Amino acid sequence: MPARPRTLVTAVCPALAVLTVALLSALLPAPAAHAANRSVQGGRLDWGIKSSFQSYVTGPMAKGSFSLTGGAATVGGSGFRFHSATGTYDGTTGAFRAAFSGGVRFVGHQEAGGGYQLDLTLSRPTVSVSGTTGTLYVDVVSKSRNTGAVATSAQVPFATLSLGGIDMRGGGDAVVLNNLPATLTAQGARSFAGYYTAGTPLDPLSLAADVRPATRTAAPSPTPTPSKPARKKTTSHQALVNGAVDWGVRRTFREYVTGDIARGKWTLTDGAQDGGALFRFPAGRGTYDKGALDASFKGTVRFTGAHGLDLELSAVRVTVAEGRGTLYADVAGDRLTAAKVPLVTFAAKDLTAHDGLAEMTEAPAELTARGAKAFGGMYPAGTAMDPVSLAVALTDTAELPALPDLGSAVTDTASPAPTTAAPAPAPTTVAPAPAPSAEPVAATGDDGIPALPVALAVGGALVVALGGAALFRRRNRTASAAGSGASANSADAASGSDAAPASGPDEEPSAGS
Repeated sequence: MPARPRTLVTAVCPALAVLTVALLSALLPAPAAHAANRSVQGGRLDWGIKSSFQSYVTGPMAKGSFSLTGGAATVGGSGFRFHSATGTYDGTTGAFRAAFSGGVRFVGHQEAGGGYQLDLTLSRPTVSVSGTTGTLYVDVVSKSRNTGAVATSAQVPFATLSLGGIDMRGGGDAVVLNNLPATLTAQGARSFAGYYTAGTPLDPLSLAADVRPATRTAAPSPTPTPSKPARKKTTSHQALVNGAVDWGVRRTFREYVTGDIARGKWTLTDGAQDGGALFRFPAGRGTYDKGALDASFKGTVRFTGAHGLDLELSAVRVTVAEGRGTLYADVAGDRLTAAKVPLVTFAAKDLTAHDGLAEMTEAPAELTARGAKAFGGMYPAGTAMDPVSLAVALTDTAELPALPDLGSAVTDTASPAPTTAAPAPAPTTVAPAPAPSAEPVAATGDDGIPALPVALAVGGALVVALGGAALFRRRNRTASAAGSGASANSADAASGSDAAPASGPDEEPSAGS
């Protein structure tokens, strides 16, 4: 009799082991899915730097302003959006590193000579995560308050990031981190020109970055080197092969549209594209002749909102002659409905062709008198509008500059207490972005299931084996985030002046505070 239970145990154990292995195989991703250093391509980072610093810069003390470069945009009440994430992610260890494009420049305390005592530019933020902590690096150009010397530093470890114990390991197609607490480092304090001391809390940071699926690579085989296609020589008076013009209209106007006053949105149709801080009007057709240009582009943008806001711009056209450019559009609005209205003028001395591509980037633009009427008198003639970027291809092999890549904006996460995401609007309709989660979160598995620690998976397998229960796999609900857009306090925009960002704590920066 005593041998009978032993025989039973001996018979059950192999079956239990087989079932456990099978369940682990089903629950845990295959090793190939967690290949090290999968590439990160596309995504955005939202960060206000320090809202009270923004309020100080634009307030009555500094009487300054901020400007955006490199395709950066505003988002929410006082945030900045950086774009086009590139980097790597290791789902096995959770190591993550991604660099984002764009920058913001703060100026204030204007001096008699026209310069500024306060002059700080932060750009190219990079997030590096290892284990449960992370670091935010930025390129910094800062002006000393004492000497006036300007220092330029690349990839300064500006802030430490706390992940709140979130496990970064996973095998999904996105890394999403919401509201990570950020703290100024000693190096960041020095780069901040001494306005704040090390250890000062900064605004929290959120990001969403796309991760390319891991691929199994076969042994390389020698392949013949393809010959480069012959480039067409750029000649005078050429017909355009392709072209695009990028223009954001005006930052404070976009903030007014989606802000608390108009509570509106913009809608893109006919091929227009949203680059976050700009709209792209593609499919350029026309002619180019030694710096002179006459081209038309496709795409329509329509702004709608409360208080009768309804303005549509379409049939964009650009002409350049003798180093000066004009951007036209068909306008349909409350104050003006007309074809080929000259909206803005800009300097275009650098529109020269190289290797079949003529381009210029972020040329400063001014509103015309007719453009002022198109905007219903919201801004007077001569008002600085968003800069104009232009590129036209004169050969089949010339490539246009890439549009800022905001990523897929995945909102499903492996948060311990996930929130249900609201249905996203149509991709071409931009409305105020929903408030981010109040808790840091990490990536999901390949099928939307949060990545599970091995111990938890083994425990689950044993429970199923011993209890004989059926195995159910949960899937997180997924939703795509709304397209780029930003709400802001924008009463000043209605009167034609720049809208200051929403004020943060009443805190004036000062060394040693």
